[in-house]
Amino acid sequence: MQNVNPGTLYIVATPIGNSRDMSPRGRAILSDVDIIAAEDTRRSMVLLNKLEIRGKLVSNHKFNEYGKAKYFVNEMKEGRSIAVITDAGTPCISDPGNELIRAAVEEGIPVIGVPGCCAAITALSVSGFDLSSFLFYGFFPRENADRRKLLEKMRHGDTRTFAFYESPKRIMELVEFFIEEEAACSLCLCNDLTKLHEMTFRGTPEKVKQQLLDKGNYEKGEYAVIIEIDEDYVFNKREHTVSAEAMLVDRLVAGAGSIRDAVNLVLADPNNSYSRNELKAASIRLKNLF
Repeated sequence: MQNVNPGTLYIVATPIGNSRDMSPRGRAILSDVDIIAAEDTRRSMVLLNKLEIRGKLVSNHKFNEYGKAKYFVNEMKEGRSIAVITDAGTPCISDPGNELIRAAVEEGIPVIGVPGCCAAITALSVSGFDLSSFLFYGFFPRENADRRKLLEKMRHGDTRTFAFYESPKRIMELVEFFIEEEAACSLCLCNDLTKLHEMTFRGTPEKVKQQLLDKGNYEKGEYAVIIEIDEDYVFNKREHTVSAEAMLVDRLVAGAGSIRDAVNLVLADPNNSYSRNELKAASIRLKNLF
């Protein structure tokens, strides 16, 4: 049976840690395609060397995917087959690849998925949470105002279970955010999934924080974070009934030294749900009025 068709784009999932998780079909397609478009050629080379596949790698990372999409499309129009892979897991799930797929679809080029590992799905499957429905949000926001805004959105929704990715350098900061917000939720933190020393941390934010501290070197390895909001965790903060401009004016009237000071004061308000960018845009609109 022929593994690949000419002029076809294959989206191939790769292992997220354990190289034995590479599917036989995925390996066969990577062996037979003309080009392998990889997020990081150095990291992908390690896997491909184990699979004894050489001489096909071309970079396709987030900084060059717009320019490379045209090149890849032209190659497929000439009859060459291409496989897209990411550093680990399923391409396009918080990874590059969408631009090339979109361009291929627009040109009528067949796009075929070759399923396999995905860190978010693996973490969801072992969480023990309600998976009748769930939402994947990629990486959790960095700024507290954006985090509060997202938490409010999570509390308002019909779905109780949410999946995120998080850097090991920010994992403790994320857990402490839920503690500070007194968020009624359960966490399942999966670290180094499928690798030799993979670990899972479960429980309330307070319990998970202690588990991380007990581990000691928690700032290593990527995290897939699954959050289940408690059923009785209802939204109990007042939503803004005034514009961002009005909030800034209130701060200025109250004695804020400058519009920048007013922005910082609003951001420091624990009940604020406006992001820094939204407040900056509001400050520019105010300056244009006066």
